[in-house]
Amino acid sequence: MKSMEEEMKSMKVNQVWDLVYLPPNRKAIGNKWVLRIKRKADGTIERYKGRLVAKGYTQHKGVDYEETFSPVVRFASIRLMLAIVAHLDLELYQMDIKIAFLNGELEEEIYMAQPQGFVIKGQERKVCKLKRSIYALKQSSRQWNLKFHQAVISYGFRMIEEDHYVYVKRSKDDFAILSLYVDNILLATNSKEFVKTVKDWL
Repeated sequence: MKSMEEEMKSMKVNQVWDLVYLPPNRKAIGNKWVLRIKRKADGTIERYKGRLVAKGYTQHKGVDYEETFSPVVRFASIRLMLAIVAHLDLELYQMDIKIAFLNGELEEEIYMAQPQGFVIKGQERKVCKLKRSIYALKQSSRQWNLKFHQAVISYGFRMIEEDHYVYVKRSKDDFAILSLYVDNILLATNSKEFVKTVKDWL
């Protein structure tokens, strides 16, 4: 319950939806809770994880979504990046974006049922009008990638033409190479101070 409450708090903080009455001739998609136990290497319980996911398989093309394509970094690029790190003795960091998909802003009008166990009293007949993407929507990954791309370009990173999810940023003698695979970031740099600046921004 605590992990589910944390997920709902995250939804509220990120203003993922507004409660509205379902417009005529529209259907609300469903959702479900995915509950997992995260374990440490020795098998002991690290934490309980509750994630609210949409039933994206009930979405209809042309109504609830248009495009779904979302590129990811190529494995050849990751291998090349690791070779550069080893050759130049760079610092390497791996980061996982905790609520990546909630950053994606939706272009379509999507309505979703209120989450089980968290239906607002007195507003039981209302549905969630999604403003941001949540996990398992058809377009979630695409919307997150568009948002991430716009953000890193505005911060001064330059996209590599050969792989659209590898970025480079230079600052005098310092530089950073960044790659994105869904919601995982690899960041390589020749300066600990520079990487601190980039990580703080991220």
